[in-house]
Amino acid sequence: MQAPEIAKTLRLYRQLARFPGGRWLFTRAVCWRAPYFASVRPSITCLAPLHCEVRMRKRRRVQNHLGTVHAIAMANLCELAAGLATEVTLPTGLRWIPKSMTIEYLKRAATDLRAVCQLGADPAWRDGLELVMPVFVLDDSDTPVVQARITMWITARKAA
Repeated sequence: MQAPEIAKTLRLYRQLARFPGGRWLFTRAVCWRAPYFASVRPSITCLAPLHCEVRMRKRRRVQNHLGTVHAIAMANLCELAAGLATEVTLPTGLRWIPKSMTIEYLKRAATDLRAVCQLGADPAWRDGLELVMPVFVLDDSDTPVVQARITMWITARKAA
């Protein structure tokens, strides 16, 4: 049996991550491609099929009036982690778009944060699949502050 093709995004991440500043450069490229994610100044620290980890520093720009990380900034971090995990796992010939998000704010986020998206097993990929990507956002003490489920709508790529 032939090994699955490695997604272009994952191949680029692996190439850049070997060098000093490579993860930073990869993160900047992702934010250039999808500019809204730049608003939280993410740092992609781990990317593999079925898995993604993204960090975000707590700084004034992402704080609310209480001095904690704003709920929408954490939702943005969740969507980035789920989207990248989907992108690098998806077989060639399929594409994805977020369809819905359920998010629970478990605790005030008063520190830097780390979003972890970990899919348990490779799904039975097909056109029309609704894939639920679980994401947890953890504070500096690895305490969950957010739990999200992002449903990705998987469809066949249109022929060029």
